[in-house]
Amino acid sequence: MELGSIMEFLNNKSILVIGATGFLAKIFVEKILRVQPKVKKLYLLLRAVDTKSAEERLHNEVIGMALFDVLREQHGASLYSFVYEKVTPVPGDISCVDLGIRDSLLKDQLWNEIDTVINCAATTNFDERYDVALGINTLGPLHLLNFVKKCNNVKVLVHLSTAYVCGEDAGLIQEKPFRLGKAKKGTEMIDVDIEKKLVDEKLRKLHSEHAEESAVTSYMKDYGTERARMFGWPNTYVFTKAMGEMLLVHYSRDTVPLVIIRPTMVTSTYQEPFPGWIEGVRTIDGVAVGYAKGKLKHFPFNPQLIVDVIPADMVINALIMAMVEYANRSTTSEIIYHVGSSLRNPFKFSNLNELCFLYFTQNPLIDKEGKPIKVGKLKAFRSMATFRIYVAIRYSLPLKVFQYLAIITGLFQKPYKDKYTALDRNLKRGMRLAELYEPYVFFKGIFDDTNSEKLQIAARETSSEADAFNFDPTSVNWEAYMMDVHFPGLVKHVLK
Repeated sequence: MELGSIMEFLNNKSILVIGATGFLAKIFVEKILRVQPKVKKLYLLLRAVDTKSAEERLHNEVIGMALFDVLREQHGASLYSFVYEKVTPVPGDISCVDLGIRDSLLKDQLWNEIDTVINCAATTNFDERYDVALGINTLGPLHLLNFVKKCNNVKVLVHLSTAYVCGEDAGLIQEKPFRLGKAKKGTEMIDVDIEKKLVDEKLRKLHSEHAEESAVTSYMKDYGTERARMFGWPNTYVFTKAMGEMLLVHYSRDTVPLVIIRPTMVTSTYQEPFPGWIEGVRTIDGVAVGYAKGKLKHFPFNPQLIVDVIPADMVINALIMAMVEYANRSTTSEIIYHVGSSLRNPFKFSNLNELCFLYFTQNPLIDKEGKPIKVGKLKAFRSMATFRIYVAIRYSLPLKVFQYLAIITGLFQKPYKDKYTALDRNLKRGMRLAELYEPYVFFKGIFDDTNSEKLQIAARETSSEADAFNFDPTSVNWEAYMMDVHFPGLVKHVLK
């Protein structure tokens, strides 16, 4: 396994990036433009109806982000001329045939010119509408593969997935592909065509009944969860991502080299382009944000279990390394890389809880009245059963008593009724959040990263640029990273 020069590989390359407004995709685009300005072209597929809309999204949702501040300093006033020389926004939609690209001349240009394809497109909501998740996470990769098969020069297709396609597996989880149609439980095979047909039938029925859009959304969210759990996955997100992998692996064989990157829980940047950049509330940060705001005091998690986190720039470094290494191979088979920390540099929930408490005690958020928000240690519940019992006794029962007393005294009307409704809504929202996180806060798997470790070793031995593309989890001091990088980044970029 020899990587050679990464910069030389990237020189004069034409790369198609799908899902370019996503968190990791933006980090990839910024890194390529910063480290190899001689890249020939980055074609960014953006969900848009026309070129003007795609250009606006590129300007507002990609280049305009703080992530590009280092490039802004480097290029000054010439940044946009440099970017628009190297970057071409492509209006389209991965959930459509031919990626929804309507411009036939542009399509021909892509088929003839691109040599590397990176798929970062995904909807990552755990309880996304099933029709939406199926279109983007499952059928989207198949549409992309069919598009790539029409290309003349593609050397490698890199698909960004998630390590949690494993569902709720325990023990050492291998870097292995799924077999098409194989469910995690039961004997029934998964047929993507049937799933699509079922979704279409449900939507037709709902629309024929003139259901409101909010009702359709609620139904399709519940339906996705139902189908996922029926086949052995905990939520719609990982189920549809797993099906997407199945299709890619099955239909790419003997056609195009396929690399699948499976990161664990992605956190803020470790070093590049600067420490602590993050966008939106990601995975376990939903708990950290609620805690810092003083709204979350209790949550189910086992302090002794591992929370597998990995900084975002390390994921992208691994992706680039894998892309270069696999493009240089003569094989058309697939390879999978777990990019995480649980095996070689484990970080426990107890550590996260302690550091959260320390940071937000020393650096409290300020409430609307200008006062610091006081936080205590998050109370842990080692099982969902004990958490449900606690919530029932501490919150549900008193709320029902409040409702009953208000009714029998004739006070169950404004403002008491509004107060009850608000409390009941918050309680249900909190329980839904806990249930969505349940598979991850009680996750007992460890991700084997043999392929990733081999890639790191090969990089150190055969590439002089390995340090510039570091993704070794053992190099991270979790306490220093959380206290000096991640939590400050979360406050600056998410809680600002």
